[in-house]
Amino acid sequence: MARPPLPVGTWGNIRTEKLGHNRFCARARFRDYDGKTRDVEAVGTTGPAAVRALKEKLRDRAAPNDDEITRETHISTLANLWIEEITAEEHVVQQTIDRYESVVRTAVLPALGNLRIREASVGRLDKALRKIAKDYPAAAKVTKVVLSQMFALAVRRGALTTNPVRETGRLRAGTPRTVVALDAEHLDAVRSAIRVWQQPTPGKSGPRPTGDLADIIDLMLATGVRIGEVLALRWVDVDLAVEHPTVTICGTIVFVKGKGFFRQEWTKSDAGHRTVVLPRFAVGMLLARKLIAADNPIDAIFASRRGTWLSPHNVRRQWRQARADTGLEWVTPHTFRKTVATLIDKEANTKDAAGQLGHATEQVTKKHYVVKPAVAPDNSHILEQLGGGRTAPDRRAQGPRQSA
Repeated sequence: MARPPLPVGTWGNIRTEKLGHNRFCARARFRDYDGKTRDVEAVGTTGPAAVRALKEKLRDRAAPNDDEITRETHISTLANLWIEEITAEEHVVQQTIDRYESVVRTAVLPALGNLRIREASVGRLDKALRKIAKDYPAAAKVTKVVLSQMFALAVRRGALTTNPVRETGRLRAGTPRTVVALDAEHLDAVRSAIRVWQQPTPGKSGPRPTGDLADIIDLMLATGVRIGEVLALRWVDVDLAVEHPTVTICGTIVFVKGKGFFRQEWTKSDAGHRTVVLPRFAVGMLLARKLIAADNPIDAIFASRRGTWLSPHNVRRQWRQARADTGLEWVTPHTFRKTVATLIDKEANTKDAAGQLGHATEQVTKKHYVVKPAVAPDNSHILEQLGGGRTAPDRRAQGPRQSA
């Protein structure tokens, strides 16, 4: 009866042979991943050393495949192949791919790029991620996502049996940011800063500021939309002729390398596609703007002088200049969004605030967008036991307080 073949990826008995002084050879038959059985050997200064070297060689023996991903593949090559795969599949939007490429270039390659896949142990990966997390917790989390997807590709191509990134430790969270919203005094300061910034200044270089910044901020305060969403609004998205004027949020401005800024025909999430009712101050602003607005080929409410989409980066830069001398450095375009959420939550409820902002659930709104003072539960009736029988004085019986 013929001897059954070795299972794929396993080896038979190991034989050792002395080749000379302090030189030994260990050999074994190995059934490769293409089904062929081959002789594999390794040498060492002693018989046991040669056996250990052979076992390591057998363990790390590469599995032939069409994608050229093996245990000997460098992590830098794996990263490039992974980027090529997600780009070809077209399941990931280009701006996300650009972000992943940036993470690979700035975090993955400097720390791990020269290692081979077989050398990327759980310990090495964990140490690299924790080093990044020490100064940049958020960046470390994104790096872990990228590495996990890269090594998942290595598993799918047969270079690994398990994904080592999954076994790395949990990364520490960054310092939670306190949600800060604007009050009436702050809003007055914001509008004052814009007025000052828009005034012509002798000797000031560059194009003269337009009224776009003030109108953009007013519309953000009237809707709670993201800066990219407000800049993507078209006149066709606005209905000012009805009893309750509305605006439909159905796109956003994004940047793609090699293409520049353009209008993406969908919002950040499905819940982000929404129609909101405009308050009167926004309706008045839009009507006044419509009267003097120049036609542009993209029908944008806020278009550049060349008739193109405004860049969120440029609007943020303008706002930084406007707030420079007002003590409002902490106010960003996202602060206006939090101000809207906090006010609606206070006057109505969190569900309405989430709907206004385009959140699928209330949890995100409550955690990141609503200012909530820490209020302890009313335990005064329980703590009364610690009063030692004392009671609050009857102020009515005391009469008016006499001055000295």
